[in-house]
Amino acid sequence: MARKVFEITGSDAESFLQGLVTNDLVRLDQGIVYTAMLTPQGKYLADFFLLRSEDGALLLDVDDSLAGGLLQRLNMYKLRADVTITETGLKVRRGTGPTPEGARPDPRHPDLGWRLYGEEEGCDGTDFDAIRVAHCIPETGLELTPDTLILEAGLERLNGVDFRKGCYVGQEVTARMKHKTELRKGLTTVAVKGAAPAGTEITTPEGKPAGRLYTQSDGRGIAYLRFDRAVLGMTAGEARVDPE
Repeated sequence: MARKVFEITGSDAESFLQGLVTNDLVRLDQGIVYTAMLTPQGKYLADFFLLRSEDGALLLDVDDSLAGGLLQRLNMYKLRADVTITETGLKVRRGTGPTPEGARPDPRHPDLGWRLYGEEEGCDGTDFDAIRVAHCIPETGLELTPDTLILEAGLERLNGVDFRKGCYVGQEVTARMKHKTELRKGLTTVAVKGAAPAGTEITTPEGKPAGRLYTQSDGRGIAYLRFDRAVLGMTAGEARVDPE
């Protein structure tokens, strides 16, 4: 998917973002940080990557489909802070083969390889859908959509949430889900026999709605399921879906 990279500069840049995103930007000293912005109600707005450029500026790498809305939201929160957000011409390359000079590890999972920011975009031929399905890693616009709750989407497991940092927008709802409730729904990997378009509703053998099937690869898929209805013999269109 196409990406846009913004540069965020100014004396308040880091503290400004620290009060908005789900992860702790102290981690920027270790490499790329995967994080998200939420609504005040704790619902997903956008997921993206933050990193320091060689000259010390902050870079924000986001899916092109979310870039306009995210920029508008950031400018809304900016108020009088000394922060300037500028779109760059940087492109994003990804791969799992030999690491090019300047590339950095994808922080979500080791099998996702590296990300490189420069003049070229694309990937080295890696089947990233297969990797995502194998490790239940959601993708912007597919498994990650508005109204998603990031804990149901597994962002804690993917190093996208920090529960020890200070407040951020949507933090209270997210922390309550973490400490006071048991997840009853969420993304999980399932066995799939056949195929169905992404987003197809999954139903139980009795015809009750159980969730939706998304990305599929090699007889497996990522599904959003109600865990109390995840039973053998579910269907998604013409495909059979079973819990793993």
